[in-house]
Amino acid sequence: QVQLVETGGGAVQAGGSLRLACAASGVSLSAFRQYCMTWFRQAPGKVREGVATIFSTGTTEYTTSAQGRFTISRDNANYSLYLELTNLKPEDTAMYYCAAGLGREYGCGDARGMDHWGKGTLVTISS
Repeated sequence: QVQLVETGGGAVQAGGSLRLACAASGVSLSAFRQYCMTWFRQAPGKVREGVATIFSTGTTEYTTSAQGRFTISRDNANYSLYLELTNLKPEDTAMYYCAAGLGREYGCGDARGMDHWGKGTLVTISS
C-alpha cells in the first residue's frame, strides 16, 4: 500500500516562504521513479486544483499562479517530493496535498489521473 505523508506547512506572513515535503513509502524504487507527482491545493469553499507537476523525466509544469514563485522537485533515491513556496500571498492559503500516479486518461495535473494521495498539510498566509 503506497502511503504519502506531507510535512512543512505552517502559518507565515505574506511575502514569506515555506518548503513542503512529501515522503512516500510502500512502493518500490522502480515504481516510484515512474510516477508523475503533483502538488494540489484546496482552499476553503473551492475545488482542488493542481499547482505543480513533476514527471518521471524530471520535466516540470506549473499553473500560472505558481510559475515563478513555486519550485517542485523530487528525490527518487529518498522517495521524496518537495515544493518550495516563495513570495507567498494570502490567496495561497489552502491545504496542500501531494499525489502520485501514472496520469492515465486524465493526465498528471488532473486529480482523476492520480492514484495515491497524502492527507495534506495546511498553509496559512496572513496579510
